[in-house]
Amino acid sequence: MIYFLITFLVFILVFAAMAIGYIVQRKTIKGSCGGLGSIGIEKECDCPEPCDARKKKMREQGYQDNRIL
Repeated sequence: MIYFLITFLVFILVFAAMAIGYIVQRKTIKGSCGGLGSIGIEKECDCPEPCDARKKKMREQGYQDNRIL
């Protein structure tokens, strides 16, 4: 049982250290190959304005541009 507790504590400490590192660096999470950001694309769809299908879906979901959360 003591080995389980030590292992669990080590995993928690590593997880906490990774979380603190992520918070401090303020970088986006990316995969080992760098993701889309490595080729200059900031988002999945790099269009300045959504296409007609996306606009329709946004209207159906009740999306509002000037919505305050």
